[in-house]
Amino acid sequence: MTLSNIVVLVKYVPDATGDRKFEADNTVDRVGVDGLLSELDEYAVEQALQIKEKRPDEEITVTALTVGPAAAEAAVRKALQMGADKAVHVQDDAIAGSDAIATSLVLAKAIEKIGVPELIVGGLASTDAGMSVVTAMLAERLGLPQVTLAAVVESQGDQVRIKRDGDSATEVIGGTLPLVLSVTDQSGEARYPSFKGIMAAKKKPLEALTLADIGVDAGEVGLDAAWTKVDNVTERPARTAGEIVKDEDGSGATALVEFLASKKFI
Repeated sequence: MTLSNIVVLVKYVPDATGDRKFEADNTVDRVGVDGLLSELDEYAVEQALQIKEKRPDEEITVTALTVGPAAAEAAVRKALQMGADKAVHVQDDAIAGSDAIATSLVLAKAIEKIGVPELIVGGLASTDAGMSVVTAMLAERLGLPQVTLAAVVESQGDQVRIKRDGDSATEVIGGTLPLVLSVTDQSGEARYPSFKGIMAAKKKPLEALTLADIGVDAGEVGLDAAWTKVDNVTERPARTAGEIVKDEDGSGATALVEFLASKKFI
């Protein structure tokens, strides 16, 4: 099978270094804080681009796909600056508050709309929710095999082989295209957009789609349709001064054990 199309999934997330907050409905505030392309998704973009570069005899198109509010365009713009060929942005007010199940539905329908590629690449997880399940859900919806959590990716012909690092061993897993692939942050450092890449990205196509365009009913997405919800949130307490234990009479070890026990660390 000739590899001609790769879709890479990217997400716009609140900046982890910013003052992140929840909305009144306990969903993540994505408006009142600066956002950016999820760092873990940058590795997915990098691997998609590397696969394309290692197969120069094939005309491969890399499409960055995102789901999110208007500001999420920044995520696909970054992917275009890195080297993706085109982008698709699914934007609809009804999507706000969607969980992973609804997100995977929107992604699947968007991919069916633009054409199911031979390879779909995603990151380890998003840096806001951190669920690490969307690629698996997407593979199920599209009826495709999946090779996930790759630390090393190799492809040749219609074969993709990965190395997955576990707690006690490294697994080697292979699959035949078409398939869904997810990569970890050990797969290779993501490239920085060059000035040439930034300028070129301005001329690359970016298609905007709504739920109606991809055939998804608004009642299937959003907070009301979510299978999971946040019941309540509590702000992290302000940092307090630490406690200094002086071991002047040999009681320091006992005081340390008592402190750890009081905090239920031991």
